[in-house]
Amino acid sequence: MISTLHIRNIGIIEDLSIDFNNGLNVLTGETGAGKTLIIDSLQIISGGRFSKDMIRKGENQSFVELCMYEPENENAIDGNIIVSREINLNGKNLCKINGRMVTVNELKNFMNQFIEIHGQNDNQNLLDEKLHLSYLDGFIGEKFGDIKFKYELLYKEYSNIKQELKNNYGDEKERQRKLDLLQYQKNEIEEANLKINEEEDLEEKRKVIMNSEKITSNLQEADNLISESGIDSISMAIRALEKIENIDKKYEKVSNNLKGIYYELQELSRDVNNFKNDVEFNEEDRDYIEERLDLIHLLKRKYGNTIQEILNYKEKIKSEIEHIVNLEDYNNKLRNNQKEIEAKMKVLADEIHKIRLQNAQQLSQNINKELEDLEMKNAQINIKVQYVENEYLKNGKDIVTFFIATNKGEDEKELSKIASGGEMSRTMLAIKKVLADSDKMPILVFDEIDTGISGKAANSVAKKLKKISNLHQVMCISHLPNIAAVADYNYFISKNVCDERTKTQVKLLKEDEVIKEIARISSGEINEISLKYANELRKNSKVA
Repeated sequence: MISTLHIRNIGIIEDLSIDFNNGLNVLTGETGAGKTLIIDSLQIISGGRFSKDMIRKGENQSFVELCMYEPENENAIDGNIIVSREINLNGKNLCKINGRMVTVNELKNFMNQFIEIHGQNDNQNLLDEKLHLSYLDGFIGEKFGDIKFKYELLYKEYSNIKQELKNNYGDEKERQRKLDLLQYQKNEIEEANLKINEEEDLEEKRKVIMNSEKITSNLQEADNLISESGIDSISMAIRALEKIENIDKKYEKVSNNLKGIYYELQELSRDVNNFKNDVEFNEEDRDYIEERLDLIHLLKRKYGNTIQEILNYKEKIKSEIEHIVNLEDYNNKLRNNQKEIEAKMKVLADEIHKIRLQNAQQLSQNINKELEDLEMKNAQINIKVQYVENEYLKNGKDIVTFFIATNKGEDEKELSKIASGGEMSRTMLAIKKVLADSDKMPILVFDEIDTGISGKAANSVAKKLKKISNLHQVMCISHLPNIAAVADYNYFISKNVCDERTKTQVKLLKEDEVIKEIARISSGEINEISLKYANELRKNSKVA
């Protein structure tokens, strides 16, 4: 249950804390005092949408904090769960659950376990068709026996097999597509006939080709200089030294060294000539190198960053192909097992469908009876159970949808198509009343559920809210004395002006104050007649 709600800077609420209690909590007060802002704050802390216009004038941020007492919840600390949400003018949200920061979506999913808000424009759970089946099954309850439990066990096994088959390419078409893809990749790599270090060699050759003109020109210049200037000059120097080498040993030594240089220079000249010949190429060579490098780059984009990685990938593909081919026998066993489980599930699902059909009719009748008490005499709920032929769902083979015709002569429509917020609120109240024993939602909030009703319908709404509050914490904004009279706790919402700013205040009323408030909302003023009426209402509510 919600134990404390703290609101800061929401509309005319400056700083407000409300301690709620178990049972039926009714909030009353004059129009514009801030009652709806309290419901808006509950929506905000539940992950609902927020408009920057809701931030109190002159402030930069709004803050809502909620303390819930849920001792059996795993997230509770000493039985308490503290949730907060801070929203800034720049749109930034700061959401926390027990001090841990979460996203708005995480906050919404978390709070959906605890609180339902039903107002003129907010009955999200009733509109969510995914929950309609849970409403019906909650009503059926133990009538299912262990049929649903057996089905759920089989469905879990069935789902595991489906997942394993998927992982094992158990679907024939998927398996063949995968094999075709792997075979194509393997063939593409094999046909490329890649060699280790091939890319580096090709890049070197490409570099030479791209610079061939420059290389040839400079090699020719070097060859000319060596041949014309170097070799001829050294040859003439050798002949000059030979004429004096007999005179002194040192001249002979220099002559011999120069001859060695002469022979080395001849070798270098031959090398340069050979380099010139190596530079020669044709267009076919260049085209081959470019095409080969393009192919290598294409394969690198698809299969790896290096030739070695591409070749490693090819080996991996070969192993996977072999693995898929050899899986067929095992997959066949899984498929046979799946068929056996499906046959068992079909029997159980058909029995579940039969039970749901029978109880959907009964639940529809029960809700329609409640709607009649709520001054929706011409409204008719029709719960449809659609059997799904070619699919097994988590809870059987059924899709459950609530339909309603709000007036005679009109076609029935899905609940989400109801135009009136008041009709939606009373419809939810009727459903909650019928399902009170099985509904696990701990906190229910009703915003002005009494709109457009009076008299007998008002008494009926009050009784239903009281009944629901025996099993849930209920908070309700109301203008009806009938509802205020049955409350376990009455809160009066008012506003006052301080320092030229309007502020909302809340007060938990004592018993004599409750009587006065019932008198006020019953006739608009407190007098002897309205007080007498209020006392009668309060007395009768306790007797009921």
